[in-house]
Formats: sequence, structure tokens, C-alpha cells
Amino acid sequence: MKQLFAAFFLTAFSLLAQAQNPGLPDFTELVEKHGAAVVNVSTTQTARASGRGALPFPFDENDPMYEFFRRFIPRQPGMPGFPGAPREFESRSLGSGFIVSADGYILTNAHVVEAADEIVVRLTDKRELKARVIGADKRTDVALIKIEASGLPTVRLGDPGVLKVGEWVVAIGSPFGFDNSVTAGIVSAKGRSLPQESYVPFIQTDVAVNPGNSGGPLFNLKGEVVGINSQIYSRSGGFMGISFAIPIDVAMEVQAQLRATGKVSRGRIGVVIQEVSKDLAESFGLKQATGAAVSAVEKGGPADKAGVEPGDVILAFDGKTVSSSSDLPRMVGATRPGSKVSMQLWRQGARKEVAVVIGEIPDEGPPARSTRGARPAERAANRLGLVVSELTADQKRELKVSGGLVIDDVRNNAVRSDLRPGDIILALISRGESTEIKSVDQFNRLLAQFDKSANVTLLVRRGDQQTFVTIKGFADRRAE
Repeated sequence: MKQLFAAFFLTAFSLLAQAQNPGLPDFTELVEKHGAAVVNVSTTQTARASGRGALPFPFDENDPMYEFFRRFIPRQPGMPGFPGAPREFESRSLGSGFIVSADGYILTNAHVVEAADEIVVRLTDKRELKARVIGADKRTDVALIKIEASGLPTVRLGDPGVLKVGEWVVAIGSPFGFDNSVTAGIVSAKGRSLPQESYVPFIQTDVAVNPGNSGGPLFNLKGEVVGINSQIYSRSGGFMGISFAIPIDVAMEVQAQLRATGKVSRGRIGVVIQEVSKDLAESFGLKQATGAAVSAVEKGGPADKAGVEPGDVILAFDGKTVSSSSDLPRMVGATRPGSKVSMQLWRQGARKEVAVVIGEIPDEGPPARSTRGARPAERAANRLGLVVSELTADQKRELKVSGGLVIDDVRNNAVRSDLRPGDIILALISRGESTEIKSVDQFNRLLAQFDKSANVTLLVRRGDQQTFVTIKGFADRRAE
């Protein structure tokens, strides 16, 4: 009896100690159950040697280094550039993927299968099967491919919305070609926006992700896929402790459209937006730095037809709050083209409701048109340290604007405001009031009304884009 009593207390004490000090999680069961649904994706591209005697170096025949390498770098038989060598050669790359249906549908990254002539999927049982691309979406970097097989192991999908920062996650993939490698870490952040990636609220992790992991799954501790490993932040091409995954709910929405039509249809409203900083919020008369500031509106686009104007701040879209500018592209992109939704704007210190009919993003947009004109004659610097002059009639016609001033020079501390020569000032905004700039005299009169501590915001045209620039304080910046 005493021994049984002692054993009971020993077991209870052990369980209590484990509860208080759980240590690192054990990933073995997760890998055993779900690792078989992770695959290696190998692609082959046929590249053609450019020009006579092309070399396996990053130089073409017009490059000054071409002749140097042709003369002094030894070449071996079979190498491009060697007499009799084939003018075409194969380029191979590796990635990862995971099976989402037992009949052979696989999710991976679009960049893994881009321009591939042949795709081979290798399963954990060593089978190698050719795959075909059902569809790929570059904007989210999601691709759906298919192999002809049945009864395949599949992953379970989770909800990335309930992920918590600091939670353990596991990646399985083929870094540097090493099949079914397992790495673990934690969620570092959620909803990350990356440059040129407007449609994905990335999951940031510190999981070791390297080249070859692309397209592989990110698991939570329940064994559910919560993301697709897509990008790494690295100066060397290797692991640096910062990696990004596409949330699985975003990826599944994309794959549903790819499976149905082979492409993804996205909504658009035709605006250029930027983040509302604290200084911008003050200029617009907003109590909080929230929403998406509209710096330009496409003429004849959905937003223009709805009455949206440059200087508006979009606070809500289809009943959903726009907390930051990165929220809006995702909301609009996920809306079916042709549908009519409401938007709440902040204009001239008051809220305004408009209804907009959503357009559709074309597959390929037209190239940006460069608009350059001769710089007008230089004038004296103003209170901001800017040398400005009025646009000529030809420049106004070319730029399709009714007014504005071109910046000829930026002197002294004015450079801290991120204004540049060649920028065109279209409007001045302060305390929620926007004034279109027509002349140098008008602009100087407006500037004279502010004391040295005032902040103002300028609507600036830079190339084909418009942006808001906030200037903090009116210290004397006119001296050379």
C-alpha cells in the first residue's frame, strides 16, 4: 500500500513538474503523420545559348568582359561556347509543395514553376511523376499543379486567423535539394506587407527557410497547414531568421479560382494610395492615423465615377474598417468585379459615403508613360527653401493638369521633407482643407499664413505617380 501511495505521488509530482516546465515541443508525431503529403518539385527549363560562342558566364557578346572570358577562361568539351557544343542547354531548379487532394492536386509557389518546360514531383515513397500546371497567380505567388495519381496522403488545413505571435510553427520542404527537411520556430508577426506584394498579409516567422523550401507548408502544432513558405529576407541567399509565408486561407481562395478557370479575377477601383502618418492625419484633420490616403485617382476609373478625389482618406470599404493603407488592396482585390460596394471617406474634415462599382484588374497593365518637360526658369526660394516655377501651357497639357508648380531646386533643410527637383506641387493641405495650387504668388501667400511651428502637407506629382509629402515646421530655409 505504501509503495502504491508513493508511486501515485511520484507520478503526480512528475506531471506537475512537466506542466510547470513543459520545455520544447516534440514535433516527431506531426512529421510522421503529415510529412508524407509534402513533395519535392523539380523543374527543367530549356535555355538557348545567345550568339556565336556563347559562354556560361553572365555576359553577352556586347559586354566588354565577353572577349576577356572568351580568350582567357578555359573551356571544356560540352560547355556552351566550345566548338561543337549544343546551342541549347537545360536549367534546373528545385522547390517544394504539398498535396491538397488525394487525386493529385498540389499547391506550390508560382515562382517555382514559372516558365518550366517540365515539372517532376517526387513523393516520399520515391515515386517520380510528371506534373502539369493548372494555373499560377504571380500576385500572390501561388500555383496549383496536378499529377496523375490517386489515394495520395493529404494535409489538413488550419485557420491562420487564430495564429498567435510567439506560437510554434514547423516547416517541411527541400532546402538546397535535401528532401523532407524539418525546421521549427515561432510566428514573429502577422499581416506583414512587403514591397510590391499588395495582396498578401504575410506570416513572418523565424523558421529556418532556405532556397528549395519555397512552396512548402508551414504547420501549426496541431499538424494543420497555416501557410505556404514563399520568401526569405537574406543578404547571402541563406537563412537569416526572417521568412514569410502566404496564409493558407489566401492560397486556398486563389487555388479555387485556378482550379475553376485557370486564372484569378481581382477587383480594382483605380486609386493610388499611401499610408496615413501622424503628420498626414493632422493635416487632414483626423484624430487618428488610420485609413488609406488617396494621392491620385485614375480618370474614368471606378473610384473617379464614384466621386472619389485626391486628398480623400478611405476609412472603410464594404463595411470593413481600413486600419492601414495595406488593408485596402486586399479588400478590393477579394471583391468580385462588377459588384457595388460602399466606401466611407474623410473629406475636408467630414465623413462621406460613396458607392463604387468594382472594376477588374487586367492580366498585364500598360507600361508607365514617362512625362518629362523642360524645366522653367528658376525663381527665388520660398519659406520652405524651394525654388519653384509655374508650368507652361504645353506642360499642363502633357501632364493633364490645370495648375501646379514645378520644383527647380531644393535648398538647405527643405531636403528633409523628401521633396526633389522635378516634383510638381498640385495642392496644399492643412487642417483638413485642400487648396489647389495655381501660381507661385498664390503658393507664397498660403505659406505666409502659417507660423514656424505649423505642419502642412503637399500633394506632389512625381513621374506618373502622386504622393503626399508632409513638411514639419517653417524654420527659415531661404538662405543659400
